[in-house]
Amino acid sequence: LKTGFLKWKPDYDSAATEYGKAAVAFKNAKQFDQAREACLREAEAHENNKAYLFIVTLFSKKLTIPDSNIPLTVVLQEMQRLPEAVQLIEKASMMYLENGTPDTAAIALERAGKLIENVSPEKAVQLYQQAASVFENEERLRQALEMLGKASRLLVRGRRLDEAALSLQKEKSIYKEIENYPTCYKKTIAQVLVHLHRNDYVAAERCVRESYSIPGFNGSEDCAALEQLLEGYDQQDQDQVSEVCNLPLFKYMDNDYAKLGLTLVVPGGGIKKKSPNAAQDKARGPAAVGSRADEEEDEYSGGLC
Repeated sequence: LKTGFLKWKPDYDSAATEYGKAAVAFKNAKQFDQAREACLREAEAHENNKAYLFIVTLFSKKLTIPDSNIPLTVVLQEMQRLPEAVQLIEKASMMYLENGTPDTAAIALERAGKLIENVSPEKAVQLYQQAASVFENEERLRQALEMLGKASRLLVRGRRLDEAALSLQKEKSIYKEIENYPTCYKKTIAQVLVHLHRNDYVAAERCVRESYSIPGFNGSEDCAALEQLLEGYDQQDQDQVSEVCNLPLFKYMDNDYAKLGLTLVVPGGGIKKKSPNAAQDKARGPAAVGSRADEEEDEYSGGLC
């Protein structure tokens, strides 16, 4: 990198190679702080040399160019510094986008999401949604759906149900667009479970009603089960709700959605409260019931006020 009378410009290419060799040596010696520093200097040399492919390779890929290089993210994983590794992968994905390779950018974002999913689910959701947007812009809808599905499940797992409802609606819209109707039915079930856990019966009912426009939904097993579920929930019949949620249709969904079904409790604990005098009326017979009805009529004979 030094310059002199006969060398006016630093040799960034050779410097990057030497820094790469140093990083490998430091990593093999388990001196990860020095390895990280060497990797960053290598990336800086590549950037000064405008060799952006080498930078993104260093930041995000497992296979590197040249062979002496190692991914900086590997070093950071060894140091248990995953957020910093994810930040570098995000930077690499932006470089991929700027250099016209969006597919690789989306793959890098997905990898970052997997890397940090157990440490920071919130960040993983953001990365998966970014990857889904890139795939959707490239009209690779199946890959976009895969990313959205991961985001939705993480949102449900983290009890971020309002966001999960929106994410599931996005999934359902794309599945409908590609005419994958059976999966639309399954997403409707997941939506209804999420809405009921939000204590929003109106949204759950509207979700089912809107799904009648999906070809084949009306009259399907999914539709019948959801109608029974909503009826039981509305009537505060916990037995009926539990019976529906234990159907194979619900139990064999993705684990996060199956758990929503198994833990669904109707308002009020699902126990219908009986009149305290119901048992006595039953013992006294119809006459007693009739007299009690007359008393109730007399009570309100002057008007409710």
